[in-house]
Amino acid sequence: MFEFKKTLYYIKPIVMKYKWLFFSIFILHALRTIFSSILNPIFYKKILDTISVTGIDKALVSQSLYKSVFLIALFLPISWFFGRSTQFLVSKFQSNVIRDLHDFSFAKLHKHSYIFFADNFSGSLVNKSRKFVRSFEVMHDIIIDNFWSSIVIFISIFTVFFIEAPKIAFIFLLMSIFYISIIFFVSRKKVEYDLREASADSKVTGYLADTITNTLSIKSSAANEREIEHFKKVTREDYKFRSAAWDFGNKQIAIQSAIIIIMQIVVVFVTAKLWILGTISAGVFVLVQSYSITLGHSLWDLGRAMTKFTKAYSDMREMVDIFKKVPDVLDDPNAEVCKIKEGVIEMKNVFFDYGVSNDIFQDFSLKIFSGEKVGLVGHSGSGKSTITKLLMRFIDINKGNILIDGQNIKKITQDDLRRNISYIPQEPILFHRTISENIAYGNPEASKEEIIEAAKKAHAHEFIINLSHGYDTLVGERGIKLSGGERQRVAIARAMLKPAPILILDEATSSLDSISESYIQDAFNELMKGKTTIVIAHRLSTIQKMDRIIVLDKGTIVEEGTHAELLAKKGMYESLWNHQTGGFMQEED
Repeated sequence: MFEFKKTLYYIKPIVMKYKWLFFSIFILHALRTIFSSILNPIFYKKILDTISVTGIDKALVSQSLYKSVFLIALFLPISWFFGRSTQFLVSKFQSNVIRDLHDFSFAKLHKHSYIFFADNFSGSLVNKSRKFVRSFEVMHDIIIDNFWSSIVIFISIFTVFFIEAPKIAFIFLLMSIFYISIIFFVSRKKVEYDLREASADSKVTGYLADTITNTLSIKSSAANEREIEHFKKVTREDYKFRSAAWDFGNKQIAIQSAIIIIMQIVVVFVTAKLWILGTISAGVFVLVQSYSITLGHSLWDLGRAMTKFTKAYSDMREMVDIFKKVPDVLDDPNAEVCKIKEGVIEMKNVFFDYGVSNDIFQDFSLKIFSGEKVGLVGHSGSGKSTITKLLMRFIDINKGNILIDGQNIKKITQDDLRRNISYIPQEPILFHRTISENIAYGNPEASKEEIIEAAKKAHAHEFIINLSHGYDTLVGERGIKLSGGERQRVAIARAMLKPAPILILDEATSSLDSISESYIQDAFNELMKGKTTIVIAHRLSTIQKMDRIIVLDKGTIVEEGTHAELLAKKGMYESLWNHQTGGFMQEED
C-alpha cells in the first residue's frame, strides 16, 4: 500500500487537472449501474408479486403491471444515456491524462544525467515509459468498470437485502467480506510475481533494441547465431517469471471461483428455505436470485480485475522507480543568471572518479583563456574526454570548482551552461529528421539561407544537394542513411550555427578522409575565430596550429606548449608524434 501511494504521488497532480471529468465519470457510472442493475430487478419483483397474488381485481393488477413495465422501459434509455455519457467523458479524460503522462515521463526521464543513460538500455527505457502510460489507462478502466461498479452494486444490493431479507443480507455480507479479504491478500502476493515478470519483459525489449541498433556489428562479426543464443537466455528468464506469474494467477482465479460457487449454493438454499417457511415472497425469491447472479458476476470480475490491476501496477512501478531516482546532476534551485560571454575556463583543484577505486583527477587545475585554442592529447584513459564531460556537466566533479568567466558552473542551470558551448563528439548521432532540422538543432531560429551557408562551410552542401530530397531528406534513425564522414559534417555545420563563445571538438575530424579534412580545417579556422576552443585529437596533425597543446597522462598535465616547443622538449609529446601511423596515435596496450 505504501508503494502504491508513491505511485499515486506522480499521477494525482495530472489527474486532478481534470477533476470535473474525473468525478463526473464516477457519478454517471454509478447512476448507470443503479438504473441498469439495481432498480429494474426491483420492478420485476413487484410484477411477480402482483401476478402471484390471487383474488385481486384485474384492473388493479393491470394498472400496477403497466406502471412497473413503464418504469422498466423508462429506466433502460436512462441507463443507456448515462452509460454512453460516461464513455464520452472517459475518452476525453483518458486522452488528456495520457498525453500529460507522456509529457511528464519524457521530462522526468531526460532530467537524468549522461551516466544514467550510459547505464541503461535505450529500448528498455522506451518500453518502461510506454508501459507506464499504458498501465494508467488499464488501471483507470479497472477502477471504473470493476472496483467502482462493485462498490455501487455491493452497497445498493445490501441496502435492498436489509430491507427485503435481512438474513440473506447478513450471509452475503460475511461471505463477501471473506471473499474480498482473500482477493486482497492474494493480489498483494501476486505483485511480487508481476514485478519480476515486468523486469524480465523490459530486459527482453532492451536486448532486442540493442541488437537492432548494433545490427551492423552483428553482421560484420558473423555473430548472428551467437546473438540468437544469447537472446534465448534472456527469453528463457522471461518465460520463467511469466509462467510463475500466470500460474499464480490461475490459482488465484480457481480460489475465487470456488468461493463464488459456494456463495451462490448457500444463497439458493437459504432463499428456498425462507420461501418455504413463508418468510419471503416469490418476488423476493426471484429478486435475491437475480441479485445473487449480479453480485456473483461482480465479485468474479473484481477478482480478475485485481489480477490485471496488479499486473498494470507492476508495469507502472518500473517507471516510477526511475522517477524516484535522484538525477546524478542537478540544477541549483537558486540558480544564478548566466554571465558567460568571454569563455574563460578555469578548473581549480578538481577531484573526480567514475565510482571506481582509482581517481581520474586528483587536485587537477587548468586555465584556458578567452579565445585561446587548446589541444588535448594523451593515451586512452588520460582524462581528455572526461574534461569535456565535466565542463558540460554531463557528470559532476567530486571536489573542487570549475569556473567559466569567474562563475561556478554549478551555480547556473545546465541548459544555460550548454547554450554557451558548441560540442561536436567523436561519433555524432543525428535525429531521424531532415538534414535542415539536424543542422538547425543548435539554433532553431536559423533561416534556410543560414543553414545552407553553414553546410557550405562544413563542406556538407555538396553531398546534401545530391540526396533524394536535398535538405529535406530524412537521415534515418541515428543518421544511419549517411556515412560517418557525412554525419560528422552535418554535426560541424550544426556547431557553426550555434552562437556560443566556447567550442569543443572531440575527435571531430576522425571520420573524415584526408581531402575532406583539409577542407574542414579551413572551416574550423573560421569557426574558431573569437571562440575559446578545446580540441581532442589522436590525429596530432589536426592540432599543430593550436595556441597551446596540453599532454595528459593518467589525469595529470605532463607537458604543455606549442607544437614546436613540445617537440623540442623531446618528451612524451615527441614520442607520441614519432609513433604516428597514417596520422593517428598508436594506443598503449
